[in-house]
Amino acid sequence: MAEAKTAQYQRPLPRRRGPAGEFYEFCHKHELRFQRCGDCGTWRHIPRDMCAKCGSFKWRWDKSSGRGKVFSWTTVMQPMLPQFAEVPYSPVIIEMEEGVRMLSWLRDVKPEELKLDLPVEVAFEDVTPEVTLPMFRRRS
Repeated sequence: MAEAKTAQYQRPLPRRRGPAGEFYEFCHKHELRFQRCGDCGTWRHIPRDMCAKCGSFKWRWDKSSGRGKVFSWTTVMQPMLPQFAEVPYSPVIIEMEEGVRMLSWLRDVKPEELKLDLPVEVAFEDVTPEVTLPMFRRRS
């Protein structure tokens, strides 16, 4: 069954090396975690070694609430790659309660239903046996 799921998912998969690899390891466990500075407490995403606020190299992975809101989006009407042929679709930027922003997909919301500050929550999607992506859904 796992092989069939892998064959069905045709979109590019994230690279799973370094700090990004650690991020996706947590996602595979259905945990949304972001780096947090060990000195000033600033949350950050995309994962990196140094804090942009204070310059510290101390950090840890803290669990996110998984809740956020739609910050921005774009609606694609013409695909650039055959793997994205189902149009229209709208990649969204989610602003998490922790203050970080991340690019993702909003499931079960049509492009014409999108609005600023729409409350959302993480909904993990196991796209292959090895890769789980953090998607989002409308929060009730």
